[in-house]
Amino acid sequence: MIDLHAPLELAAGAHDVTVEGDPSRSVLRLAADFQGAAAILGSGVSNVSVSGFKIIGNRAALGTAKYLPPSDVPFANYYDANGVLFKDSQKIVIRDISFQEIGDFPVLVSHCSGVAIDHVTIKDSGTLNAQGHSNTTGGILLEQGTADFDVRLCRLERIRGNGIWTHSNYGSALNRDGIIRQNDIRGTPRDAIQVGHATRVQVVNNQGSDIGVPLAEVDLPGGATPVAIDSAGDVSESVYSGNRFEDVDGQCIDLDGFHDGQVLENSCVNLKPREAYPLSHEGIVVGNSNPDMRSENVIVKGNLIQGFGYGGVYLIGRGHQITGNRFLDINRNHCTGDMHIPICAYAPAEPAMLRTGIYLASHAARPADTQSNVIEHNQISGFGMDQWCVGGGPGVKLARNKIANNTCAGVR
Repeated sequence: MIDLHAPLELAAGAHDVTVEGDPSRSVLRLAADFQGAAAILGSGVSNVSVSGFKIIGNRAALGTAKYLPPSDVPFANYYDANGVLFKDSQKIVIRDISFQEIGDFPVLVSHCSGVAIDHVTIKDSGTLNAQGHSNTTGGILLEQGTADFDVRLCRLERIRGNGIWTHSNYGSALNRDGIIRQNDIRGTPRDAIQVGHATRVQVVNNQGSDIGVPLAEVDLPGGATPVAIDSAGDVSESVYSGNRFEDVDGQCIDLDGFHDGQVLENSCVNLKPREAYPLSHEGIVVGNSNPDMRSENVIVKGNLIQGFGYGGVYLIGRGHQITGNRFLDINRNHCTGDMHIPICAYAPAEPAMLRTGIYLASHAARPADTQSNVIEHNQISGFGMDQWCVGGGPGVKLARNKIANNTCAGVR
C-alpha cells in the first residue's frame, strides 16, 4: 500500500502512456494530509490508459461538507481528493480500478474526448452537505462537453450522489456521442443515472435497486427527488432502452429537457408495501426547465412502470408517442383530488394531477402547448384508474391528441 500525500500527476502534454498496476497488490491510499485534486491526475494529455489499482480515499479524514459549485464553475475545479481526474484530454482509458471511501468523485472526466471507463467498482463513496444530504458526489461524472465516451460494466454500491452522469454548465458545450451500458447501481439517495446537457447519448441495459436509499440522505430541501434515469438541461436525440430497476423510491424516468428521443422497454418495479417507498412519485415525468428546448417528438414505448405513488406519466409538449406501455399498481397514495390528504396536497388548481394515470398538462417549469400526441394501447391499472385513467389539466384539449385503445382497470 502506498500512502499518497499529493497526486500522481501526468505531465501536461504527456501522450502514449500506460499506468498499470497489479489488481491484487497495487493499493493507493489518500493520506490524511493529502492535498490535491485526485489520486491520479492528468490535464492536457492524450492516449493514456490507467488500470489495475485499488484506490482508498480516506473519506473520514478528507470529506468536506461542500454542496454544489457555483453555476459557472466546473465540478473538476471545485472538488478535491477525487480518485481519478482527467481534464482537457483525449483518448483516455480507465479500466479495472476499484474505488472505496472516496470523499468526492471516484472518476471525474472534464472536457475530454474518446473516453472509455469499464469494469470500475465503486463502494461507500461520496460525502454529504452541511445539512447531511447528498451533494451529488460519489459516482462517475463526465462534464463540460465530454464527447465519444463509453461507460460500461461498472458496479456502484452505497454511494451518496448520482451514480453515472453527465453535466455541463449552462452555455457550455453539450456532452455528446456517448453510451452508458450494462452498469449496476445499488444504493444511492440521488439518481442512478443522469443524462445532463447532452446529445446523442444512449443509456442501455443498465440495472439497479434501492434508489432513494438511505432516506435521511435524500436532498429534499434541494428538490432532488431520486430518479432511476434522470435528464437535465437540454437533452436531444438520445435513447434510454432496456434498463431494469427495482425499489425506486422516487421517479422511474425523468424527461426534463428531453426531446427528439426514445424511451423504450425500460422497467421500474416496486413490489414492497407502499410504506416502503415514502417518496414514491410519478412513474415518468416530462419537463421543460431548460429555456433552450421544447418538449417534442419523444417515443415512450413498451415500458413497465409498477408500484408508484402517483400516476404513470405527467406529459407536456407535442408530437410524443406514448404507446404499448404498462402502468400497473399506480396511485398507491390513493389520491382523489382531496387536498386534505397530506401526501396529495399539491397544485390545488389541478386536483386531477396526482390521481390520473396519464395526465396531460399545459405547463411544467414553463407553459407548454400539449397537443398532437398519440396515447394508445397502454395498460393502466391502480387505485381509481377506472375513473381517472387518461385526463388533462386546465388549458389542455384532449381532442387535439389521439387517445385510443387504452385498457384501464381500477384497484381498491
